[in-house]
Amino acid sequence: MPPGRSRRTSPVSSEFGLIRLLQAQVTRLDRQVFKGIGDDTAILKTSASEWTLITTDLLAEGIHFDPALSSFEDIGYRAAIANLSDIAAMGGTPRFMLVAIAIPPTCSTGQIQRLYRGMMQAARPYQVSLVGGDTSASQRGLFLSITLTGTVKPGQALLRSGAKVGDRLYVTGTLGDSHAGLELLMQLGQVRHASMKPMHSRFLQARHHRPSARIAEGLWLVKHGLATAAIDVSDGLSGDLRHLCEESDVGADIVEASLPLSPACRAYATTHHLDARQLALQGGEDYELLFTVPLSQQPRFERLATTTTFRFTCIGAITPKRFGLRLRTETGMTRAMPVTSYEHFLRPSP
Repeated sequence: MPPGRSRRTSPVSSEFGLIRLLQAQVTRLDRQVFKGIGDDTAILKTSASEWTLITTDLLAEGIHFDPALSSFEDIGYRAAIANLSDIAAMGGTPRFMLVAIAIPPTCSTGQIQRLYRGMMQAARPYQVSLVGGDTSASQRGLFLSITLTGTVKPGQALLRSGAKVGDRLYVTGTLGDSHAGLELLMQLGQVRHASMKPMHSRFLQARHHRPSARIAEGLWLVKHGLATAAIDVSDGLSGDLRHLCEESDVGADIVEASLPLSPACRAYATTHHLDARQLALQGGEDYELLFTVPLSQQPRFERLATTTTFRFTCIGAITPKRFGLRLRTETGMTRAMPVTSYEHFLRPSP
């Protein structure tokens, strides 16, 4: 056996299975760690008046982005939003950013400058400062890793683990747009693409290239003490709902007809003979917030929501764990919800 070669050569088969294995072998060594692996960010008890949030995301060319489909500004923008959205899901305020990048020989200095310009365009509205990072060469493909810190008042962070049976499930914005936008970008020049209204096509592509981080919505939920649990929709509604339910040890019923869909997403689904609701369930990178509200607080929540410009939609309810994840059809029938969201390392069955 060659030096350094492991006898175990089987590939990683599950992203979240791997995370659970790593989580099990990590021992909490510091009392300042309030929350480690398993949520949108880690939470550190750094002072009596303010706790620190830390998150990081790695983006790899060919996995998370394709320079042939997106400008370098858009790639940088989306990379920053992925981290900002994690802070939003905790109800926090973003503060400082570090960027590590591995650059292939195919990239020019100008392209990297454009990449950073896009990152700062996303971060600047929240007064986030770029304070450091690292650069390296890459033999193949561009790699971009962002670490973002934020703050939250002690004990007020929104966790994935707080949902209770009976809570109502809400989501911000609309779902499925980014996935539809990516599909459109991959179909540019095809006849099917030309049959869509230009306004719908532009909207969906913009939702993919320039998504929004729901920072204001997260802060609003924390301010009013309305949410019991939250997660951002980055991998797709079905997968991220599963994460929230696993952490909270509960199940969930989703009402298919209530899933919020934009007119553009509906038009895309109609043009391509797809079910728009499936786009909402499986499409990732919308970066909306999925959160729970106690049934007793729902009237107050609905009343306060009318005073904002935010779009909130009730899409279901939290149920006992034994029921799992279920979809309720327009006829009132329920069926098991397939988790069709994106997951790294999964391979098609032979």
